[in-house]
Amino acid sequence: MICWNKIQVIKRINFDIEFMNASTFLSIVFMLWNLTTSAQDVVKGFVFEDTNQNGMKERREKGLAGIAVSNGREVVLTNNAGSYELPIGNDDIVFVIKPAGYQVRLNAANQPQYYYIHKPNGSPTMEYKGVAPTGPLPKSVDFALVPQAESDDFRMLVLGDPQVLDQRELGYFEHGIVSEIRNAKDVVMGITLGDLVQSDMNLYPDYISLMAQVGVPWYNVIGNHDLNQDAPADSLHDETFEANFGPATYSFNYGKAHFIVLDDNLVPDPRGGRGQWSGYSQKRLDFVKNDLAHVAKDQLIVLINHIQLKHLNDNSMRLSDRQQLFSFFRGYTNVLALSAHTHQQQQFFYGKEDGWPNETPLHEFNVGASCGNWNSGRINEQGVADATASDGTPRGYVYLNISGNRYTADFKVAGKPKDHQIGLFHRKVLATIWWEGRGHIYANFFMGHKDSKVEYRIDEEDWQPMRHTLEPDPAYVAELYRWDTADTLFRGRRPTEPANCSHLWVAPLTNDRALGTHRIQVRATDDYGRQFVQTSSFRIEEDKY
Repeated sequence: MICWNKIQVIKRINFDIEFMNASTFLSIVFMLWNLTTSAQDVVKGFVFEDTNQNGMKERREKGLAGIAVSNGREVVLTNNAGSYELPIGNDDIVFVIKPAGYQVRLNAANQPQYYYIHKPNGSPTMEYKGVAPTGPLPKSVDFALVPQAESDDFRMLVLGDPQVLDQRELGYFEHGIVSEIRNAKDVVMGITLGDLVQSDMNLYPDYISLMAQVGVPWYNVIGNHDLNQDAPADSLHDETFEANFGPATYSFNYGKAHFIVLDDNLVPDPRGGRGQWSGYSQKRLDFVKNDLAHVAKDQLIVLINHIQLKHLNDNSMRLSDRQQLFSFFRGYTNVLALSAHTHQQQQFFYGKEDGWPNETPLHEFNVGASCGNWNSGRINEQGVADATASDGTPRGYVYLNISGNRYTADFKVAGKPKDHQIGLFHRKVLATIWWEGRGHIYANFFMGHKDSKVEYRIDEEDWQPMRHTLEPDPAYVAELYRWDTADTLFRGRRPTEPANCSHLWVAPLTNDRALGTHRIQVRATDDYGRQFVQTSSFRIEEDKY
C-alpha cells in the first residue's frame, strides 16, 4: 500500500505535463516508480550443502558456516547453522559468494545460479525487457552448494568483447572463437569481459546458447554496449543484463583466487546529457570494501572491469572512483586487473604515482576483443572476418593460468598454433645497390609492453636488441592500403584507421650480406620469463636499375 506522504507527493506533481521536457518527465516517472520500490525489508535464508543436488534445502541437509552472502553492498558471513540475514530493498539482488571447494548450481546453459533477484514490481518499461515482477520476498532465500575438488593450479578462459551486431556476426563468433574453445578439456570456467552484443540485447539468448557449448561454468561482465541506455537512473541501467545474467557486480572464489567483477558504467552520464561515463556508484564501491574484509591479504585477487582503469580520454574512468577503489587494496600483495573495451591489447601498470597504495605495481591486462576490429576485414576461407585489431593484434582469446596466488596469461590467436605470438613485417627482397638496400624489421609482440625484451638476428649472427616504437603496425597499414587501392570490392568490411601499437619493435634491415635468401629470427621474452621465436626470410638480389 502507498503511504499517505507518497500520495501527497503524487498530488503535488499532478499538473499539466504537456509543457515538460522529456528529461523532466522521465525523472518524475522514475521518482514515482521508486516510491513504490524503495521500501527496505530483511532477507533471511541458509547456505547449505545440497547432498541430493535438487537445489532445495531439506531438513537433513546441513547449513554451511562462514560463507559470504551479499545484497550488492553489505557482505555477511553465515552463522554456525548456515543462516544469514541482510537488509534488502525492492530493487536488489542477494547472492552467495561462491567459496573455494564448492560449486553453485548451473542451469542448462552452464550459467552459475548463485543469486536471487528481488524486484516485486519488476523492471520499469524500457526499450529492452528487464526483470519480470518477482512477487513477495520468500520467507527464506536459500543457496545450494555442492562440494567439488578444486586444485590451486587451474586454467580459465577469458574473452574480450564479442560485441555481435546481428546473426551474421554471431556466426563469426561461433566459427571464429567458440568452435576452438568448444568442449574445452583443460579449463575449469570462463568469463567474457563485457560488450556481449553491439547494442541489440535481444541477441542475449543466442549468445548464451553459444557459450553453453564451451561446457564449463561461464561468467559475464556488463559492458557499455550491454546497458539500458534509456534508463532514467543509474541504478536501472543493468535491468536487461540482470534478467539474463544476474548481478552486474559480484564476486566468487576458486582455489586460492578471489574474483571481483564490477560494473564500471555510469548511465545516464552524471556530468549531464544522456551519454555515459566510466566509474562506480557508491554502492558498488561499498561492496568491494565489504567483500575484501573477508579476503586474506596474501590471496590472489582478480579485479575485473569492462572499461579499463587507465585514464585514456574524458570517457575513461572517473579518477576519484579509481582512487577510492585503489585505497581498499592497501596491503594486498597479489592483484591482477582484467579489462577489455578498447579493442586493442595492452598492458598497464599502476604505481604510487597513480594512487596504487602498494610497493608492487598493479598490473592490468587490457584484453583484445574477440571480435577484433568490430568484425571488419576480409572474409577468410572459414567464412569469418579477419578482424585484426587496429593495433595489429589478431582476433583471439586468453588463457589465464593460476597457481596459488600467482598467475600467467597466454594469448591464443584464433586459427593459429599456440606459439604464434609475434607478427613480423619487413621487405621481402632487397637490391644490391646501396640506396635500394634499406628497410626495417617490425615485430608486433602481442603480449608485450614497452619494457619487454625483444631481440633479432639474421642467419646465425649475434642476437641484437630491437627498439620499442609507438606507431601503427605497418602490417595493418599495408592491409588497409589493399582496401583503399583495390578496384573491386573485397568480401567483408573495410577496417578502421590504424592506431598506435603499444607492443611494436623495430630494427634495421640492410643488404650488406651475400646474394640469396637469409633467415630472420625474432625472440621475445614475456613477463613470466617465457621465450617465443618467430622466423621469416628475405632475399638479396642484383639490382635492376
